[in-house]
Amino acid sequence: MTTILVVDDEFLITDILVDALEEEGFRVLTASNGRKALEILDKETPALVVTDFMMPLMNGLELAQAIKANPGWAQIPVILLSGAQGAIARGYPDLFVAVYDKPFRIETVVAMVREIIGNPSRS
Repeated sequence: MTTILVVDDEFLITDILVDALEEEGFRVLTASNGRKALEILDKETPALVVTDFMMPLMNGLELAQAIKANPGWAQIPVILLSGAQGAIARGYPDLFVAVYDKPFRIETVVAMVREIIGNPSRS
């Protein structure tokens, strides 16, 4: 099954993303900050990471930089969701395949996920 990692410290946002992505048939893992996301990446390689920008311990920009710096993860596309730092993130097109400002339309994010990684594989 195609796996997506959602990284956000706002549980409501995480729940909305998880529900929508699981409804589409994706397996979704979650982390509340960038450091926890790296721990998950040490064990699993998702097809995509969807991350918030502002989080404790390690923000979304630092997470994306760590992902792209690791040869085993560098190919993983990263979508950023941001309440206030979208303009900063848009300055790093090498790190993010898409940047959405909060509040975002969940349908738009799901459509981008499908565009980037296709339909979920079921196995």
